[in-house]
Amino acid sequence: MKDRAERLKSVRQIIKEYRINSQEILLEHLREEGFTVTQATLSRDLKVLKVGKVSEGSNGYYYTLPTEEELRESRHNYSQDLKRGFISMEFSGNLAIVRTLTGHADSVAIALDNIGIIQIIGTVAGEDTVLVVLRENTAPEEVRSQLRDLVPELGE
Repeated sequence: MKDRAERLKSVRQIIKEYRINSQEILLEHLREEGFTVTQATLSRDLKVLKVGKVSEGSNGYYYTLPTEEELRESRHNYSQDLKRGFISMEFSGNLAIVRTLTGHADSVAIALDNIGIIQIIGTVAGEDTVLVVLRENTAPEEVRSQLRDLVPELGE
């Protein structure tokens, strides 16, 4: 079975090479490359890759990848949200609790969901706490390291 990183790489490549206008067509291309993927998984992959749709006028829409500049700008904005609100992170199994300044949990959760750490499955935000669900067998240091790489100010 091919892993997620390989699949994401293939999705990027397919979108670059072809004018893909539906998830069904993208799923067909992935199947041809040996991936067995559900539509729900593909939707999550498209979100992780920040894939958008661009209008072709009367011909409908097609998928497009963000430019490097757009990705840098998004990462910068999410990094700023993390810097402003993040206090600490503690791990237990495949869960993490992020403590934030009061009122910052929502923006920190959105940043964690979108900053590109693939070990993070999702988040739930309260007022000053974020519950982070991690993929099974994710080492806490893996997540800490990626956070430090993205936002050096969060170092231990």
